[in-house]
Amino acid sequence: MKYIFNGLILTAIFSCLPVGMISAFAQNNNSYWQQEVDYKMNVQMDVKTFQYKGTQELKYTNNSPDTLNKVFYHLYFNAFQPGSEMDVRSQTIEDPDSRVMDRISKLSPSEIGYIKPTLFTQDGAAAKYIIKGTVMEVLLNKPILPGESTVFNMNWDAQVPLQIRRSGRNNADGVALTMTQWYPKLAEYDFEGWHADPYIAREFYGVWGDFDVTITIDEAYTIGGTGYLQNPASVGHGYTVPGQKPIHPVNGKYTWHFLAPDVHDFAWAADANYVHDTYPGPNGVTLHFFYKDDPKIAETWKNLQPKTAELMAFYNETVGQYPYEQYSVIQGGDGGMEYAMCTMITGDRNFGSLVGVTAHELAHSWFQFVLATNESKHEWMDEGFTSYISSEAMNYVMKENKPNPHVGSYRGYLLMANSGKEQPQITHADRYATNRGYNVNAYSKGAVFLAQLGYVVGPENLSKILKRYFSDFKFKHPTPNDFIRTAEKASGFELDWYLTDWTQTTNTIDYGIKAVEAEAVPAGRQGKTTKITLERIGLMPMPIDLYVTYEDGSQELFYIPLQMMWGEKPNPFAELKRTVLEDWAWANPTYTFEIKNGKKVKNMMIDATRRMADVNPDNNIWEAK
Repeated sequence: MKYIFNGLILTAIFSCLPVGMISAFAQNNNSYWQQEVDYKMNVQMDVKTFQYKGTQELKYTNNSPDTLNKVFYHLYFNAFQPGSEMDVRSQTIEDPDSRVMDRISKLSPSEIGYIKPTLFTQDGAAAKYIIKGTVMEVLLNKPILPGESTVFNMNWDAQVPLQIRRSGRNNADGVALTMTQWYPKLAEYDFEGWHADPYIAREFYGVWGDFDVTITIDEAYTIGGTGYLQNPASVGHGYTVPGQKPIHPVNGKYTWHFLAPDVHDFAWAADANYVHDTYPGPNGVTLHFFYKDDPKIAETWKNLQPKTAELMAFYNETVGQYPYEQYSVIQGGDGGMEYAMCTMITGDRNFGSLVGVTAHELAHSWFQFVLATNESKHEWMDEGFTSYISSEAMNYVMKENKPNPHVGSYRGYLLMANSGKEQPQITHADRYATNRGYNVNAYSKGAVFLAQLGYVVGPENLSKILKRYFSDFKFKHPTPNDFIRTAEKASGFELDWYLTDWTQTTNTIDYGIKAVEAEAVPAGRQGKTTKITLERIGLMPMPIDLYVTYEDGSQELFYIPLQMMWGEKPNPFAELKRTVLEDWAWANPTYTFEIKNGKKVKNMMIDATRRMADVNPDNNIWEAK
């Protein structure tokens, strides 16, 4: 199976003229290491009160070169209480999330969320801990030396909050339990230290490991989520192997047992009215679908199933092989949110919307749940790369046939860049002035980072970059530096300038056609020489594709490489004549060259494909009077 993506179509160019220890190198080029956790958890859920009790045994291995005297846990459900940081931030930011607003402040004691540890030990001895909001600090009885392991045991009581953001009970679609961020989760410690960020609104960062989870719940409930169900004959609900009879429930409850190897999170959802379907995915993967038994949505969810298989095949081909044996699409949550081996999505949608949200969340299985970036610091590597590849997938799978499937991402970025309110992409996800600023940087500008990189190095090189990035950094925590070094190795270009200006500054791209002069040629020759002067107005450098149409209808591409990138991309259109000119050094504000073929120029345009995010495209166009 072969896919063509990020393809460029030169059609009617001027019709739009109006406008664990791993032996590798990563993480700042130091010898790479990452921590390891193994969770064993047991949950007893009361579906009447939405309260549950949990026990957790956690083996933590310190693969770092540092001695650890403390550890941190995330207690995410504590965010859903009046006066929490999430509540206060939602009421003070100028553009609050419409799903949150002031809803947390209005929760009653029976509707709030909480996780309350009742016991904590290290290697069998009680250890002191301090809880502040959604973060718990544990002061260790004995330090964890480099290369050593320790075992933490915790018991906790919890209450599932009324569904507001991602997690919770009784969501808008009527799903009983969306159990995400539901357990005490050990914070990540990496080459930058602890990442014990409070849960204010954004996304997550976790430690790689294995999960062994048992959930006891009323017999009427079906569970879908992370991991492989170990006891299908014990629970039924669409899991039972043909010919097997389900074991009778104990005291009206079933216990579900899941194993999830090599993941950094565990999520599940449960409802008494779920339909559970399976569908064969590529390479032996089983696709599971859990949705409400509702005639209004049944046909749409059935039609989604083969499309999900097509989407997974597309990502396998264009990024790398999905490494697990199952994936579940689950009705739940408050929109769409990715988790290990599954997604939670609201399900009462039209078919296009349902496929679109599935395409995006499924793509996160590559960009976040295998390539596990720190979303608090590099959210654009997660959401942006996902937005890029899912737009490519939708264009292919849904046969949208868009010349540039990322037009919406470019539009969102350019509006922000021209607003004067843009913040650099290195801004911590919780510290954006507005939700819109975060969303544009994470999704739109993040997607443009890849689409525009294809303009810089060529679509064939971009394809090589994505595949090598996945191959080199799967099951790790790659950083922006890791990605750009991989891009340089795969393409042969120097690209530090691209990462620096695009992600660490708000410098903008603005090139223009400053002057076009037709000059007489020496005696004995016919026609004229055309002298063209281009100018760099913005601070961010870029190579230039200048498309020229002559009066006789022929076309020619003039390519001006950027000197600091030390490379030339292949001709993006093999059928179009391309002339490669001398490099443009960034410090020179103008660049002049001559067309000496004697033809009269009818019009010309910088970047007719609109893959370069030029903040003022009006000055990219020239037409003969």
